[in-house]
Formats: sequence, C-alpha cells, structure tokens
Amino acid sequence: MNELPALIKDLALILMMAGIVTLVFKKLKQPLVLGYVVAGFLVSTHMPYTASVVDSADIHTWADIGVMFLLFSLGLDFSFKKILKMGASPIISTITIVFCMMMLGIVVGHLFGWGKMDCIFLGGMLAMSSTTIIYKAFDDLGLRQQQFAGLVMSVLILEDILAIVMMVMLSAVASGNNPDSGQMLGSVMKIVFFLILWFVVGIFAIPLFLRKVRKLMNAEVLLIVSLGLCCAMAVLSTKVGFSSAFGAFVMGSILAETIEAEKIIKLVEPVKNLFGAIFFVSVGMLVDPKILIDYAFPIFVLVMTILIGQAVFGSFAFMLGGETLKSAMKCGFSMAQIGEFSFIIASLGLSLGVIGDFLYPVVVAVSVITTFLTPYMIRLATPAYQVLEKRLPKKWVRSLNHLTMSHPNTKEQSLWKKLLLQMGRNTLIYGILSAATITLMFTFVLPVTRQMLPGWDLHWYANAITGLLTVVFISPFLRAMVMKKNHSEEFMTLWKESNINRIPLLFTILVRIIIAVAFIFYICNYLTRFSNALMITIGVVAVLLIILSRWIKKRSIHLERLFILNLRSRDIEAQVHGHKRPLYEGKLLDRNIHITDFEIPADSLWTGKSLKELNLGKKYGIHVSSILRANRRLNIPDGDSILFPGDKLQVIGSDDQLIIFQQALEREVMDDDYELEKREMKLRSIIINGSSPFIGKTLQESGIRDHYNCMVVGLEEGKENLSQVKPSYRFQKGDIIWIVGEEQNIKQITAAS
Repeated sequence: MNELPALIKDLALILMMAGIVTLVFKKLKQPLVLGYVVAGFLVSTHMPYTASVVDSADIHTWADIGVMFLLFSLGLDFSFKKILKMGASPIISTITIVFCMMMLGIVVGHLFGWGKMDCIFLGGMLAMSSTTIIYKAFDDLGLRQQQFAGLVMSVLILEDILAIVMMVMLSAVASGNNPDSGQMLGSVMKIVFFLILWFVVGIFAIPLFLRKVRKLMNAEVLLIVSLGLCCAMAVLSTKVGFSSAFGAFVMGSILAETIEAEKIIKLVEPVKNLFGAIFFVSVGMLVDPKILIDYAFPIFVLVMTILIGQAVFGSFAFMLGGETLKSAMKCGFSMAQIGEFSFIIASLGLSLGVIGDFLYPVVVAVSVITTFLTPYMIRLATPAYQVLEKRLPKKWVRSLNHLTMSHPNTKEQSLWKKLLLQMGRNTLIYGILSAATITLMFTFVLPVTRQMLPGWDLHWYANAITGLLTVVFISPFLRAMVMKKNHSEEFMTLWKESNINRIPLLFTILVRIIIAVAFIFYICNYLTRFSNALMITIGVVAVLLIILSRWIKKRSIHLERLFILNLRSRDIEAQVHGHKRPLYEGKLLDRNIHITDFEIPADSLWTGKSLKELNLGKKYGIHVSSILRANRRLNIPDGDSILFPGDKLQVIGSDDQLIIFQQALEREVMDDDYELEKREMKLRSIIINGSSPFIGKTLQESGIRDHYNCMVVGLEEGKENLSQVKPSYRFQKGDIIWIVGEEQNIKQITAAS
C-alpha cells in the first residue's frame, strides 16, 4: 500500500489536535482562536512530548489560503454603504485609537532598542483590537444588546478596514530601504485608485453576471463561483503589487452588495472555518517557549501598554466621537486586547523578512494574556468610572459628559459643500474609470491593431483606430464627469439664489471640461505627433460632440442607472422580504432605547402561544414592533398573534429591559432529553391470545394509542400486504397485529396480550 503524503499526515495531526483543544476551550468558555493557537504549539517542534508536524512549509501555504478566506468573509460582512451611514463619530474614534496606539507601540519598541521595522509593525499590531474576541466577550457577559456594544462593533469594523489598508502600506514601507513621503503618498494614491476601480467595475459587472445565471445557481455552483471570484481577485491584486488578502477582501465587499450575499456567507462559513483554523494553528506553531522566557519583561510591558493605552486613549477617542464619559470608558475598556489581525500583520512581516523571529511569539503571548483579561476589563469600566467620578471635580465630570462634537451627520451641510463634494466624487470616479480604460486599450488593444496593420504606413491607421475606439469607450464617463450635477437641486438653487453664485458655478463646469479635454489630449499625445494647439483643439471639439450627442447621453444614463440598481439590489431584496430595519431606529437612540432582533428557538416554551398569553410588555417592559416569519413581515402584531419556532421578533426597549427579555427567552425552553437512545421506535407483531384485554374491543376502545402510546399499522390476514384496521373492527383471539412504538411501551402491550 502506498505511503500517505506528509501533507495528509500533518493535516490529520493538526485537525485532530485542534478538535481536542477547542473542545476543552469550549468547555472553559474561552475563544476558539486561542484554542487553535494552543493546538499549534502542541504540534510544533517546540513541544517534544507530542507528535510534530513534518512539513511546515505546506501548512504555511494552507495558512496563507486561510488568511485569504478570512478576509474574503470579512468583506462579505462589510458594506461601504454602512460605513457612509455611520457618520463621523465612529470614524473619528477609530482614527484616534489607531493613531495613538500605533505611536505608543512604536515608542515602546524603540525603548526596548528593537529595529525600525520591528517597531513599525509592532505599532500596527497593537492598534488592532480583536473583533472576534470582543464579540464573544459581549455575548458571554450578556452585553451584546447594550447600546455601547453597538458603538464598539462599529469602530471594530472600521479598524478592520484600516488594517487592510495598513497591510498594504506596511508592504510598501517594507519594500523600500528608506521610503520617503512621496513614495508613501504614491502608495496611498495607488490603493485609492485600484480600490475605487475594482469596486465600481465589480458592482457594475458581477451583480449583472449573477443576475443572468441566477436560474442555474444552486448552492454548490454558487460556492464554486464565489470562491473562484475570490481567488481571481486575489491573483489580480498580487499582479498590481498588493497582497492576495487585499484582493480577497475587495471581492468580498463587492459580493456583499449582491442579493446572493446572505447565501454566500453561509456557504463560505465552513470553508473559512477550516482554513482559518489551519492559519491560527500555524500561528501557534511559531510560539517558542525559550523566546517567551527571554522576552518575559517586554511581554509584560506590552500587555500593560495595551490595557492602559486602550483604557485611556480608547476612552478619549470615544469622547471625541461624542460619547459621555461613562459610555466612552465602557467602550475604551472593551477594546483592550489584540487578536487575529495582529497575527496577520505579524505573518506579513515574517513573509517579507523585515521583522525579527522573536516578535511573532511575543505578540501571540500578548494576545493570549489580553484575551483572558478582556472580560475583566469590560467589568472594570463601570467601577473605574465611579472612582473617577468621585475623584474629579464635578465641573470636570459635567464638562466631560457633555463633550460632543458637531459632526456632519448631525448638522445640515451647506449647499455649496454638498454640491462640491458630489462633483468631486463623480470626477474622481469617472476619471479613474477613464484612466483604466485608456490603460487597458493601450496595453492590450493597441499592440493587436499594430500587428493586424503592420508597416510604417499602416502604423498610423492602427493608432487612429485604437484612439477612436478609446474615445468612444470613455465618452460616457467624460460626459457624466462634465454634465452630472449641472441640473441638480443644489446647483439650480444656488444659480437662482444670487447672481454672484453663477460665475463660480460656471467655473466648476469649466474645470471639469478641462479635465475631460486633458484625457483626449493625452490620447492624442500618445498616438500622434500633432502640435499642442491642434491636440487641444481636437480635445475641445471631441468633448463638445460628446456633450451634444444624444446616443452618448442615453448610454451614460443607462450605465449609471444599472450601477445604482446593482448597488441597491441587496436593499431592495431586504425591503421585499421585510428584513430591513425601520427608519425610526436612529430616533430611538436619542431616548436611550433601541430596537433589537431576537429569534424564537425551536425548543422555546413560548412557541404556540399568543402575545396576549405571554404578556411580554407587562413582564419585561418591552414592545414587539414586528414579527419576521420566513419572507414575510407582520408589523404591529396584536395580542392574538401566535409565535412559531424561528420567528424573529423586533423588540423595542432599554438596555436593561432587553437583557432581562433575552435571559427569559433563553431560559424558558424545553428540557433536554438525556435518554434519547431509549426512545427509538420499533415495529413488532403481536398475537392476541385468549386472555388478552383487547378481545372484543375496537381500536379506540383498546387504548393502544391513548394508554400505551403505540400505533397499529396493520392486521396480518395471510395476504401479501397488511390489512388496514377499520375503526369498527373488533379484535379476536388469534389476530396478528403489527404495532409501532417505543421499546418499553411495546413490552407493556406484549405483556398485556
């Protein structure tokens, strides 16, 4: 028999060890991520008492795939629209926390005398709190329904996005010996360019493709197509100089806007869990006990840096975001740990060869310690606030509690600001699309046309054909860039409001025309040897023709409407199926109450009962605003509405009321059946003898169903098939009846017969 490859043996070892350790961690109510790390340490060469992985290189390859799928799943949970709706408050908090913690990490690294790149990467690791660990801690402590928990999760989502950007920036920093500000700015512009390009093209093309093939999609096909798109974008990302993880995240965020997003999330979850487990096990394999002993003091200092730094800077950041002192401290204390993204950043540093081997196990040790301390830090927030409230002057406390900022989402923007932002955004997006189209045409189409038309005389014809095609392809983008928002409500209001506004408004049109002409000028300059004056003239004429063309106008409007339809498809699907949250939710937050979804468990004692019987409002002080059942929504249910398993209740109440309601919902369930094996159903034949109590009785009179909890399935009369027992039939001596029931009940009937 052939020998198994080392990879199969290694996978068997790490998955078995991960399964055993995670069962223990599940029992101890600890995050499974830590269980994977411990499992990795147990199967590493640093642990002599257990079996070790033979070929760690293959495992690290699988771990890289795990990082890719982790970020793909993160992208599926991410939505650009959600970020835009968050407003400025969480953005301010996130930027403040990341900047302060990163600087703190760099300073601490320098104090230990570590290298420059070690310090930079350490700062990036310390700035990233763990979404998984914090979510788990909130769930275990019963705090997930509280208002401050929602604020923390918003900041964590933004931190994850910044982590993606940070990884790209760190790669750029690591690739240069001494990158200057120009290189850094170039890297940022490159990120913005490709992010906008991929997102716009992806939102336009991918939902359109999925819509065309929706009838052919089952679960298996959708999974393969989704993972194929993920891997394709990962490859494309590496081709342009980014990481595969960045591309996977971008594809996830594109698919997050499609109707199929929910299905894809469920289908990808097992794949993500498998490869994610391998990644975290590979993290544990790099933990060296000798390094942990040698760096015990730095580990202690880094733990204290995270705990104190997040408690202070985190609280300060949330206060800048507009939270009261008490709420800000709850949020800041909750974020005092590092987790999965710190591991990913450390893996990036190792793969690039720019950080020391000691830093990885040190960060893992810090993560493990801060993770165990997370629940205690969350509980410590309220006592710390009470102590601070007693020690600080009352004027200071009042000032801190009312420290808020006038964010854009709470104040109406001026018409000029709103109009200029919209024009700037459109110009940037359509400019990037035009630049990308020109690049593709000159890179791929131009060489083909020159090959088809060889020779110096035909060379100019090839250039002319390519140039005309390029102008035709970018014409809808140039027209939208110049004309969009010229007839908007803001533009017309400013135009009619004052004659003074008209010159600046005309200037905005002129600037966009100049940008459009610049694109035509670049095409002419690349393909011809015309004079500058002639190329500018050609550009102006071409832009005027584009503006006046009715065909280009229709094409531009059609493309934009299709893009908006694709972008809103998931919202439309949510509205149709009744899954979208009500618009009044934001108003409730101002009154210290909010709306939360609760699902009725399958084993709940509330199922089959009406709202009137349950009397939830009187018991818990909450209001049930809607019941979501399958794809239907029942708004403002009355007292006669009956609850079914799987129903989602949208409940309105305060933090305390919702916690009590959640506890009651989880507590009032059916007891588990601990003797399940004894309830197996059996099929037996019984002969009715002369002393049987069933003789002369009908099926109903015999009590076989009511008393013995069994069912008669037929009467044997020597035929090929059993005869059905009619209700009027009376049992006789010698009848052979077949019954179905539990073993114990059948024995009772047999004994009675």
